Amino acid sequence: MKVVVDTNIVFSAVLNSNSRIALVLISGKRHFKFYSCGFLRTELLKHQAKLRKLAKLSESELVEVTAKVCANITFMDERALSSALVLRTEELMASNDLKDVPFVALAKNLKAKLWTGDKALTKGLLVSHPKLVISTADLLARIESLEG
Repeated sequence: MKVVVDTNIVFSAVLNSNSRIALVLISGKRHFKFYSCGFLRTELLKHQAKLRKLAKLSESELVEVTAKVCANITFMDERALSSALVLRTEELMASNDLKDVPFVALAKNLKAKLWTGDKALTKGLLVSHPKLVISTADLLARIESLEG
């Protein structure tokens, strides 16, 4: 299954590398193919100091944790998405944070699920595109059923 991972999922995993979210990202590669936008890398760099402070990690520890969390993610250049798809996604997302547009557009382009911790985004997409989003609990349940 293809899964597009958004920024808040990766931030959560970096902040708590022993969490269920981190577990799925780090050990879920046997069951899922993870993707994200290049924009995620920009956000990780932009918020590096805040992440380091919140996670109580040294700079080298943060680099190590971030690399471990992102190791199974294939990063795609969102500029390669068709402008028509991006425009349709912007219209769909008009009432949400437009920073989420690349992730939603990438999920639609790849025919993938979007894994997000953004409650407002999830709520909006569950109304308009209920099959597009997937939760951490659903991913964990799939891992358990495939390994059980």
